[in-house]
Amino acid sequence: MTENAWGLALGMEVAKRLKERIREETSLTASAGVAPNKFLAKIASSWKKPDGLTVIAPERIEAFLQKLPVDALWGVGPKTAARLRARGIERLVDVRSADASVLAATVGGYAEALRRMSYGQDDRAVDPNRERKSIGCEETFVHDLTDAGEIQSRVEALARNAAGYLVRKKLRARTVTLKLRYSNFETITRSETRDPAADAPNEISTRAGALLEKTEAGKRPVRLLGVSLHGLTEAGDATLDEDRPETGLPFPEGSGAEPTNSAG
Repeated sequence: MTENAWGLALGMEVAKRLKERIREETSLTASAGVAPNKFLAKIASSWKKPDGLTVIAPERIEAFLQKLPVDALWGVGPKTAARLRARGIERLVDVRSADASVLAATVGGYAEALRRMSYGQDDRAVDPNRERKSIGCEETFVHDLTDAGEIQSRVEALARNAAGYLVRKKLRARTVTLKLRYSNFETITRSETRDPAADAPNEISTRAGALLEKTEAGKRPVRLLGVSLHGLTEAGDATLDEDRPETGLPFPEGSGAEPTNSAG
């Protein structure tokens, strides 16, 4: 936001204008995060959904980091978070004091990057023109879902929405990934990859529903559901990316379906 098309001095003002434009053009709400780097801005954007605006000023970074679980770190999904917690690394700031050998044994070559992020450091450049890696839809619920039939219907609807985007963009996907967050904020993913790539809403919906059967949804209350599509191909069937499901952030607040376009 340092340089922006509107010439506004504050990132917060840019975020407000973007949110207003999205509402005017689509009648949808959007959440925004403003911070000194990509890592912190991503967390901030998830802090007060579905219509939030969170600003992390430089002097507030440390206080903000102290509140976060280890899951908030970029690239730490449910499985990695479980391994870190098994070694006593519960909070984001615990990474700072973790033994280097323990951290390396848990996350390999990613250890140093995690340690830097635990201090709020992230020097990655913002590239607005990166190739799309995946598409998907998520929905966070005000009230936890407990009815298995309703959960199934929600998953199928999310899958159809994502597949509809594939059709409009003349893309196909090899991998279907289901993301589910229980009421205790435990987040899991289930994925399935097939060849050839597909774009038929019925097929993708059926595959997402089958992945749901591999969870405890219905037996345990559900807070969030998401379906994302990976391994995207164009008409010529040239693969655009490897199968890399997105990593979620553990801060669902409010509700609303959110289309997500990932560039990495």
